[in-house]
Amino acid sequence: MATDGYLLELRHISQVYGSGEQKFTAIRDVDLALKDGEFAALIGPTGCGKSTLLRIITGLQTPTSGQVLYRGKPLVGVNPHATIVFQTFALFPWLTVLENVEVALKARSVPPKLRVSRALDLLDRVGLDGFETAYPRELSGGMLQKVGFARAMAVEPELLCLDEPFSSLDVLSAESLKGELLELWTTGHIPTRAILMATHNIEEAVFLADRIIVMDKDPGRVIMNLKVDLAHPRNRKDHHFLEVVDRVYMVLAGQTLPEHLELGTAPGEPGRTRALPHINIDDLTGLLEYLDTIPNHRADIYALASELQINSDELLRLIEAAELLGFVNVAHGDITLNPLGETFSEASIRSRKEIFATRIRRLPIFKWLLNLLRSSGRKQLEWDVVQTALGLEFHEEEAQRQLDTAIDWGRYAEILAYDDSSEILYLEPGGN
Repeated sequence: MATDGYLLELRHISQVYGSGEQKFTAIRDVDLALKDGEFAALIGPTGCGKSTLLRIITGLQTPTSGQVLYRGKPLVGVNPHATIVFQTFALFPWLTVLENVEVALKARSVPPKLRVSRALDLLDRVGLDGFETAYPRELSGGMLQKVGFARAMAVEPELLCLDEPFSSLDVLSAESLKGELLELWTTGHIPTRAILMATHNIEEAVFLADRIIVMDKDPGRVIMNLKVDLAHPRNRKDHHFLEVVDRVYMVLAGQTLPEHLELGTAPGEPGRTRALPHINIDDLTGLLEYLDTIPNHRADIYALASELQINSDELLRLIEAAELLGFVNVAHGDITLNPLGETFSEASIRSRKEIFATRIRRLPIFKWLLNLLRSSGRKQLEWDVVQTALGLEFHEEEAQRQLDTAIDWGRYAEILAYDDSSEILYLEPGGN
């Protein structure tokens, strides 16, 4: 790959955690290039490695394999030309707004007088003029994140990395901050040469970025590069804007596969262990009930997020769960409630539980868990034992999330029970 014109290049980046049998591949063979003057967005489901890539790019983490090039030269250690804004504000509560911004300049050995003038200028640029002496406890979420942006830009980074920077904010604060960031970027009022933002919000990515890099998980990998050829400011209701949003949803949602491929395999078996989507069952029921009320039980996936007032990441998890349970079919960016899903939606509470129990018993990860419980002497197991076994398939955090989800689903179906005080998981009578 030629380096001409590229600010950043990733070549065959992989990240593996653990050792021996407990290895987990977070990212596999990722190639990525970012041009000078480009605003790009990394988008994909939770767990696809977006945050890991940003840490690798900024030098906060060393990849297991592959090479990071910055302006054509291999990156060694922390990248002095890049900085990162995290989704949490990470401000020092005992320092004023001005002092929080000055911290970044002090770390770069900028003289005190210059630190103050530069920090004041940046606070003015992000709209915080007048709040220099305020403490973080006095600020709203949006204002706190503005301080984070000012501190990140204080060192005049060539590359600004944003890790879900708006996800902790309320809707109005997030929208305001997005507009202000875009104004600073498009008018050249910040020294940054390129921006790389990780997000799970599809509409947010299309609204801000010049290019969208779509990732998938298990393992994390790039599956599409999409140029957003729309002039700023962008109108969210414009049909060209909606076409791009629809295309990204189409790629991320994919299409329903034959069951033997859709379900994956059980832990310990060859092939990919299909993770359970971490969802609220009431939300899943709400999605199915909504689909049951619309013409032909079919909807454009991109339109559902606004109609149901949920973010794209949550919607895609709900769709994944509905698809895994066999209640819907997904194709060409549309979701269709099938006859089984219609039956579930219109059933009584007791009948829904019975249908749900029947559907989860066919999932390989549930078959594996139920067999583990049956083979134990008292049909019960300690939490730690099951989590350790899942740790052979998933990293520690995901193994815990999978067990949490399995217990929630099993409790709803009245197949499994869990005693939190003793941390014992066991079969319900009749759960066989």
